[in-house]
Amino acid sequence: MSSDAATAATAKSPEVDGPEQEPPAHGLGVSLPPADTRAKTEGTFPYAADLWAEGLLWAAVLRSPHPHARILSIDTSEASAMPGVRAVVTHADIPGDAAHGRAVADRPVFASELVRHHGEAIAAVAADHPDTARLAVAAIAVEYEVLEPVTDPEKAFEAEPLHPDGNLIRHIPLRFGDPDITGDVVVEGLYRIGRQDPAPIGAEAGLAVPRPDGGVEIYTASTDPHTDRDLAAACFGLDPDRVKVVVTGVPGATGDREDTSFQLPLGLLALRTGCPVKLAATREESFLGHAHRHPTLLRYRHHADAEGRLVKVEAQILLDAGAYADASSESLAAAVAFACGPYVVPHAFIEGWAVRTNNPPSGHVRGEGALQVCAAYEGQMDKLAARLSMDPAELRLRNVLATGDLLPTGQPVTCPAPVAELLRSVKDFPLPALPKDTPEGDWLLPGGPEGAGEPGAVRRGVGYALGMVHMLGAEGADEVSTATVKVHDGVATVICAAVETGQGFSTLARQIVQDTLGIEEVHVASVDTDQPPAGPATHGRHTWVSGGAVERAAKMVRTQLLQPLAHQFGMSTELLQIADGKITSYDGVLSTTVTEAMDGKELWATAQCRPHPTEPLDESGQGDAFVGLAFCAIRAVVDVDIELGSVRVVEMAVAQDVGRILNPRLLTSRIEAGVTQGVGAALTENLRTTRGVVRHPDLTGYALPTSLDTPDIRIVKLIEERDVVAPFGAKAASAVPVVTSPAAVAAAVRAATGRPVSRLPIRPQAAVVTG
Repeated sequence: MSSDAATAATAKSPEVDGPEQEPPAHGLGVSLPPADTRAKTEGTFPYAADLWAEGLLWAAVLRSPHPHARILSIDTSEASAMPGVRAVVTHADIPGDAAHGRAVADRPVFASELVRHHGEAIAAVAADHPDTARLAVAAIAVEYEVLEPVTDPEKAFEAEPLHPDGNLIRHIPLRFGDPDITGDVVVEGLYRIGRQDPAPIGAEAGLAVPRPDGGVEIYTASTDPHTDRDLAAACFGLDPDRVKVVVTGVPGATGDREDTSFQLPLGLLALRTGCPVKLAATREESFLGHAHRHPTLLRYRHHADAEGRLVKVEAQILLDAGAYADASSESLAAAVAFACGPYVVPHAFIEGWAVRTNNPPSGHVRGEGALQVCAAYEGQMDKLAARLSMDPAELRLRNVLATGDLLPTGQPVTCPAPVAELLRSVKDFPLPALPKDTPEGDWLLPGGPEGAGEPGAVRRGVGYALGMVHMLGAEGADEVSTATVKVHDGVATVICAAVETGQGFSTLARQIVQDTLGIEEVHVASVDTDQPPAGPATHGRHTWVSGGAVERAAKMVRTQLLQPLAHQFGMSTELLQIADGKITSYDGVLSTTVTEAMDGKELWATAQCRPHPTEPLDESGQGDAFVGLAFCAIRAVVDVDIELGSVRVVEMAVAQDVGRILNPRLLTSRIEAGVTQGVGAALTENLRTTRGVVRHPDLTGYALPTSLDTPDIRIVKLIEERDVVAPFGAKAASAVPVVTSPAAVAAAVRAATGRPVSRLPIRPQAAVVTG
């Protein structure tokens, strides 16, 4: 294993399967640092909130204070008459499509007749000063007829339709096996998962600039620029080629960035005023405007034989989509397909629904669908272990999935699935020592030295969880990306519309070109919609399809570079190799530099990568819906004050199926970030509402984990078993530890308290032991 991996971040050295070898100075397999590290460290990296333009106006958006109301009238006259106000726009000013949506066009740009969630956009203002814009928004008079909100997703089935399309977005009935079979042991459970917010470190911001041709350019931190462009063009009544989205620096993204409720008012105001318009959302506006993780209600019944082998799983899964569909259909498909987890289940009967309510909107958040069911099925596995008086890890080992097994969707697992090895790795890893009774040890108590807890009330618990996610889009999504590689004067440039969200694509693209062409200086062009589309930055797709496109383009350039030399020396290009900027033949006859071989020429090539197709789930929930899968095992160790219910996560031991390590330090940081986000979902993060109204939409009321809450993360094993259908054989790294961590923490709290922890985040009262 390389020394780079051994020093990565705060995680301990992982065990990596495969031969040890000295890595090259650059290329794949080394910890190449991101090119923008210095700019970000020095504060010079260009985020959207930092942008400026001559004649700039400032935007503000009026949002509804009600979760459900009928709009009787909107009076903008006072706001329009205010000095410094340049434009006020409402639904009546939209020249194109009044509704939009990534999957279903069910979401209005501005509410016109009905308000369907707290914080829904009603109008927008452009003014010459941000304070003037906010004052003008406050001066808009809206008369509402407040309606009873539908906030319980179970009541949405019988409630009056909240939308012309009805309240039911999707229903998936999965049928696999014999419905009449039963097991010797049956356990049931009811689980509730809260509303986690993506909470990016930088709130939404953007700049819209009108173009001389009547179009508009939008500068924003989009994670899916071509889709955003197409939605904006339809709203503005323009051809797509007259709308350009330019991607700025992305200040954190664990879900979709720059919700269209921010982008579309910007563009409308720029077109209306003929001036550049900027919007920088407050944290409250960010919480109210963008999508969150789906709150989920799950009912489970597990059947097992007397030896602990699973016989049948029955489940009902209800996703609260909030007011609009967004990504709910895709999230529900993942939840239903992975409802049994990475276990062999001969018979499965799952009912899944996604419904509209008047709660805040739900959408893409890392691990959507899979996180919610992981917490539930792992709770069920702990119940089975307790009922059978078995070790929880041993019960899991008797049932784990492997390559060649079938998912409940009928799809065979064709990719590497070393789930048993992952679980054994964390199970066999040494447990952390108990804290010593010293003044310094007070910091190690749940709640810290001021937590008012007593050391005698602290109990330690150990819990296990196995998680899985799918990679790329699902159910027939056309996953394609295009990349161009150019080489001139010994410098390579990569042009690809894959957005760098922190997942490391820009670094990976540099490494691919370095590895293929032996050129050390590689630049990655900034992203805009003048480039061919690369798709959204979700589900590890840019490592797979965009990285694959870069590799193919680089190999085409490599052939262009080597063919003249091969022809000159009468040999095949396969007998030539490029390394460290030099071209050599297998026999040593040829030795030259890449620069000399280029001879001043510019070489370039464009390529696409498209994985094998998938298919939608049918009426019985069956079908080959996923391109690939990734797996993770986590052992959590917690200390719980059983009198106060406070929980401290001591250690998270992680073993992960990564396919191939492309950048050790970056991989480690991604796993650590995923675990930390999962700990937040387990213990603190829940955007609370009262009758649909968001309570405390700020970072005081919404408790993100800090460095003091982050446990010791031990990456004990990274299994490099390459997926042969994936470029480089690598797998998605960030989502699966997010999915698995909350379930592991909940299992550890169960072990410490003996309480049936069935709600995330874990409330203190759920960890209190009385009597």
